Amino acid sequence: MVARRTKEEALATRHRLLDAAELLFQAQGVSQTTLQQIAQQAGATRGAIYWHFKDKADLFNAMMERVILPLEAAPKPATAGVTDDPLAEIEEGMIHALTLMATDPQVRRVFDVATHKVEYTHDMASVQQRHLDARNACVGDFEKALRLAARRGHIKLPLPGNAAAQGLHALISGLIQNWLLDPEAFDLVHTGRRTFRVYLAGLGFARPLPGTAVAAEAESVAA
Repeated sequence: MVARRTKEEALATRHRLLDAAELLFQAQGVSQTTLQQIAQQAGATRGAIYWHFKDKADLFNAMMERVILPLEAAPKPATAGVTDDPLAEIEEGMIHALTLMATDPQVRRVFDVATHKVEYTHDMASVQQRHLDARNACVGDFEKALRLAARRGHIKLPLPGNAAAQGLHALISGLIQNWLLDPEAFDLVHTGRRTFRVYLAGLGFARPLPGTAVAAEAESVAA
């Protein structure tokens, strides 16, 4: 019983440290936040931090691992030829990601820290690598879906598949970052769906915009 209680107390301390880091990183930026400040905010000692984390980058990555960020949370498209509409799967994955951002305060806070409040210094190289790995995986999924949709629709993409996928990723991540600056400026989910379809139209995929008569008719037929 004593051992279990000790383990539970250690886990509780770890979570308090991560909660404190999350709030301070967002308020002050990662580089301006010290481990001592995090310990004080959590009501713990500096030694407690080094018991759980080897350095600030390790603590930062642990904070990131507590949540699934929007573009990491998007369901993977079935691009192996088993889906009739890979672009619909990409769209629904995107809507899932944008809805998560708009409705989950912790996801929004951590994404804000990860994109606006961290500097990729030498000490934070592992953080930059995580960001790159997630970006590359997402772009790879987009490229597979776009190529499959183009092949099935007998469409020649107006630019290389990887470039089209990079642009799509930039569109979605850019929307999220701009929305974070002023969440009242626009509806993230609605704007995301419409701009996604406009982008696809530029690639040669004709998909009606939500809220239009053509879209309503298409949805009625599908139903």
